Amino acid sequence: MKNRVVALIPARYDSKRFPGKLTAKLGEKSVIVCTYENVRNMGIFDDVIVVTNSHIIRDEIDKVSGKVIFNDSIHPSGTDRIAEVAKDLDYDIIINVQGDEPFIGKKSLEDLIAAFDSDEVYVATLAQKLESEEAISNPNNVKVILDSENMSLYFSRLPIPFARDKGTEVEHLKHIGVYAFRKEALLKFVSLSVGKLEQIEMIECLRFIENGIKLKVILTETIGIEIDTETDLQTANKYLQNK
Repeated sequence: MKNRVVALIPARYDSKRFPGKLTAKLGEKSVIVCTYENVRNMGIFDDVIVVTNSHIIRDEIDKVSGKVIFNDSIHPSGTDRIAEVAKDLDYDIIINVQGDEPFIGKKSLEDLIAAFDSDEVYVATLAQKLESEEAISNPNNVKVILDSENMSLYFSRLPIPFARDKGTEVEHLKHIGVYAFRKEALLKFVSLSVGKLEQIEMIECLRFIENGIKLKVILTETIGIEIDTETDLQTANKYLQNK
């Protein structure tokens, strides 16, 4: 039987690095509306819903007759936010698409969904190859190492794996924070306590690793521009103009 799949977009107004970024203008629309419409227009989900505790963001989605669930709870992460509403939704697979990923590609999300053709996959996520030394050494780029089945072994802000000998060819993979869960795996995640590794590295998905749950990692060549800072927004607007 075919899995029923929903894309949930957690969206909070406050952001430490770029407050109000989801309502900032990207072209003629806000970032959150661009993300929502991009995902909805792919036509690969049974439904697409924004989940927020912000009246401002809710109003933005209402303007385009989009679907939004308002939950006024305070959550430590976007995963916790979508889990609160997912427990009452009748879907098998939940895709967590970040609200600041307006250019995420259809194929990347299709590949995530396809990962669940295997009954052994409970959680899946994306990664892409890092090319420059600057990107590899940047702690804001979370790196992941994989086993022979492309299941996660560890995530870190440090460059892993570390090449002891100079000249050793090493591939570094950047974790992309787009997650897909079986519903039961998502609900289990939020029931788990935050472990030491997650506290130390401040990487959410280490909670799975610390509890013996590996993530299936789907490699993607391009993910588009993530809007984390005002500079990213300027780059994204230039990209739209040139496009």
